[in-house]
Amino acid sequence: MSVLLLDHVAIATPDLDAGAAPYEALGLKVEGPDEEVGTQGVRVRAYQVGDTLIELLTPTRPDSPIAVFLDKRGAGLHHTAYRVADLDAEMARLKLGGARFLQEAPVPGRAGTRVAFLHPKWGQGTLIELVEHPHGGGHD
Repeated sequence: MSVLLLDHVAIATPDLDAGAAPYEALGLKVEGPDEEVGTQGVRVRAYQVGDTLIELLTPTRPDSPIAVFLDKRGAGLHHTAYRVADLDAEMARLKLGGARFLQEAPVPGRAGTRVAFLHPKWGQGTLIELVEHPHGGGHD
């Protein structure tokens, strides 16, 4: 296993503009246009902080995981995400060690990434995402 880097921290919010206010007050700049990730039912607004992003997530449909999260817990920290070079290999390695995933195979993520989520029960109550960037790269 290689050393993992923090890829992003995701914050659930019912409204991107209201959710963005604290980060913009801190002087953070939006990283590209908002992006819809249809497979996850979310719209994402990202802010670059060094080599890491703060991603604000808002639901695009009432049955999305973010909508369910907001209904149960309200706005706030949703998950942490870690960059991996080979998502398939990392999933296989973790499964051998007993890790539980929310899906059996990677799914499309923001900006052309492939992602997989580990079950929060495995993560001691924290949702953990693994992110593979195209061509092994990171953020622009």
